[in-house]
Amino acid sequence: MTSNVFNIQKFCVNDGPGIRTTVFIKGCPLNCLWCHNPESKSMKSELLFREDKCTRCGRCVPACPLGLHTVTAEGHTFDREKCVACGKCAEACFADALEIAGKKTSVEEALKEVMKDEAFYKNSGGGMTLSGGEPMLSFDFTLELLKQGKEKGLNICMETCGFADSEKYKAVAPYVDIFLWDYKLTSPELHKKYTGVDNGLILKNLFMLDSMGAKTVLRCPIIPTVNDTEEHFEGIAETANKLKNILEINVEPYHPLGKGKSEQLGKDYALADLTFPEKETVQEWIDKIASKTAVTVKKA
Repeated sequence: MTSNVFNIQKFCVNDGPGIRTTVFIKGCPLNCLWCHNPESKSMKSELLFREDKCTRCGRCVPACPLGLHTVTAEGHTFDREKCVACGKCAEACFADALEIAGKKTSVEEALKEVMKDEAFYKNSGGGMTLSGGEPMLSFDFTLELLKQGKEKGLNICMETCGFADSEKYKAVAPYVDIFLWDYKLTSPELHKKYTGVDNGLILKNLFMLDSMGAKTVLRCPIIPTVNDTEEHFEGIAETANKLKNILEINVEPYHPLGKGKSEQLGKDYALADLTFPEKETVQEWIDKIASKTAVTVKKA
């Protein structure tokens, strides 16, 4: 059983308690305008090109079996539409200007990599976190990885947007210690405008899992001009107040790192004019939410 994994990141300290290894799975049913991992949206492998690292050595030209690369004194171009992301050009590139995002990975391969740092998990209370993209879009792979991870005694977190069939969440719930649950926008209409789907199913699944005793952390990306509103801050607090098993609320301030990755994928980035919010602004967001709930609110 395999899935397209685009990163297995070690020593993560913001993806659940303790030191963790996070498995990032490609593919997402949402299309958030501020996505900081645009390479996670498609389930297919993709080629990233970092023009600033390209030395124009030309090694990629003969390496590409489809002859899609052209390197001249003026620069380096290639035909993205015909690219099948075979990775031959990236293997030939010594400057790290070309990289394939996404590799078919088996459950056993992913878990073997995760278990290399088992000692760190035991000493820190950490474990494995599944993220993406959206792990539930690769349900069979995710369920099997969760099961085998639990057999190894791992503490497991799963970051999810919440948009998947409710029965699938019931199936994974016994193997997940903490759900890191995205709460993006309060208004169903605005949620659909900025992510492509409304939040009805997302909230249904959240409260269903809470009724089953599942522990959750609300992870709230705050995007200036999009959801930095009193209505949304109140919505976060009200939702948290209704949950019996919530652990905390994480405020995730907007960052523009998705812009560079979008450019590397040859795609436009919708919020290119936004930048990092000031620390004082982020603290104001936290204080506004905290004033309406007894649940701990902190910066992710």
